[in-house]
Parts: sequence; C-alpha cells; structure tokens
Amino acid sequence: MSDIEIRDDRAAGRLEAVGAGEVVGHIEYFVLDSPGPALVPVHTIVEPAHEGKGIAGSLARELYTIAAREGIVVAPLCPYVVKWAERHPDEAPAADPELLRAAKEWLVAHPGRF
Repeated sequence: MSDIEIRDDRAAGRLEAVGAGEVVGHIEYFVLDSPGPALVPVHTIVEPAHEGKGIAGSLARELYTIAAREGIVVAPLCPYVVKWAERHPDEAPAADPELLRAAKEWLVAHPGRF
C-alpha cells in the first residue's frame, strides 16, 4: 500500500486511491449540513485488478481521519464502510441515528447524484 496515495476531491465528493498515476479505488460521498455536519459515504469501489490489497479499508480509514480532523462525523450509508466501522469501533465512532436518517432522506431527495 506504500505506493498508493489517497486524495480528497471534496468538490467531486470522491476520496480517491491513486497508484501509478491512475485511480485504483474511491469512495463517493457527500457532505451533509443538517441536522449537523457529516461526511456521508455512499459507494466504495476498487478496480478489480486492485482488489484484496487493502485499498478499500485504507479509504474508509482516511475518510474517518478527515472527519475527525475537521471535527465532524461520518454517517455511513455505504455497506462496505458500515461493515468497516463495525470492525474498527476505536477509529470509527457510531453516527447518531438522526444523522443517518437525514443522510438517507438527502439521498432520496437527490436521486441523480449517486
């Protein structure tokens, strides 16, 4: 994993894993403003040739690191990130159910976004 760089493209809502100049995996997310600020991961995708190398886990970990640095929470809707958070409770604090509900409502209200 040392040859993989993770970069946050906030404007595009993508946390990308880049190796050898190409995106080999990413998490698509949005920023929820209300009822409180949260990063909401929706999809985690790793290119087939790069699966099994820990890229998805590194992306999930970095998303929680970014949120902690910004003083906000992660409200995961992505099934992979939900499972990752369950396995790493020390790194991934549970999101308030109200935030998760608001995140789901936002997603329904923006059907073409993801």
